[in-house]
Amino acid sequence: MSRNLALTNINGGLSNYLEEIKKFPMLTWEEEYNLAKRWVENGSTTSAHKLVTSHLRLAAKIAMGYRGYGLPISEVVSEANVGLMQAVKRFDPEKGFRLATYAMWWIKANIQEYILKSWSLVKMGTTSSQKKLFFNLKKIKNKIGAFEDGDLLPENVENIANQLNVDQEEVISMNRRMVGGDVSLNATINTDGDSHEEWQSLLRDYNEDHAEDFARQDEINDRRKILINALKVLNEREKSILLDRRLREQPLTLEQLSEKHKVSRERVRQIESRAVEKLQNQVSSIH
Repeated sequence: MSRNLALTNINGGLSNYLEEIKKFPMLTWEEEYNLAKRWVENGSTTSAHKLVTSHLRLAAKIAMGYRGYGLPISEVVSEANVGLMQAVKRFDPEKGFRLATYAMWWIKANIQEYILKSWSLVKMGTTSSQKKLFFNLKKIKNKIGAFEDGDLLPENVENIANQLNVDQEEVISMNRRMVGGDVSLNATINTDGDSHEEWQSLLRDYNEDHAEDFARQDEINDRRKILINALKVLNEREKSILLDRRLREQPLTLEQLSEKHKVSRERVRQIESRAVEKLQNQVSSIH
């Protein structure tokens, strides 16, 4: 898939680009599935192009969240688009989740790798904690009003360390690097240890399973939110019976629910069926 497939006139100005990508239609689940099938089975570049262009707004929205690192936002958007194309290339419609859910991981990973390479940031601790610290430090500093150009105040260091679950020394070191400048990407991970591994070797694991894990978890979270919202259409008795019958680790029997609600077992079954029907209709309307 061509790297330039999704870069529609971004050099003409970011505002014009953002207006232009609004013209691409959003896809229904069925349209997305059929296009992805044609891309996977037949290598249809036309289908791939439609999948990419329909998600350019998502890529741009995510890219805007990474302003403030001293890098041209148009380049960040371009890197987001590259991540989107990588997602489309690897997307399997049979996995059961939407492309947007899957693509978010690839878009964010590509942007973060670009930023890290541009900063040439050395790795001093565990990969996940350092990345979390790097990409959240500015946001938390702004939130707590820590606008110092030099070292942070001790109370701010402690606050940030607690929020991100990292050592205070790591917060101080990272802040000094971000305020005072960068260091070599080829620096070793542990400068005072025996490891000779470099930070650049840890920027991204291209193993697709990680992306699928993130996408699957996002999909589970989305479904949980949909279910919680859908439950609002049920009255208290319907909700209670449905939760006890379908969502408990050890579901209650009709007999137990009959005693609990002081109605017959047949009446419990009817209420359960009606609740399931209402829930299905509500979920369908949300989609």
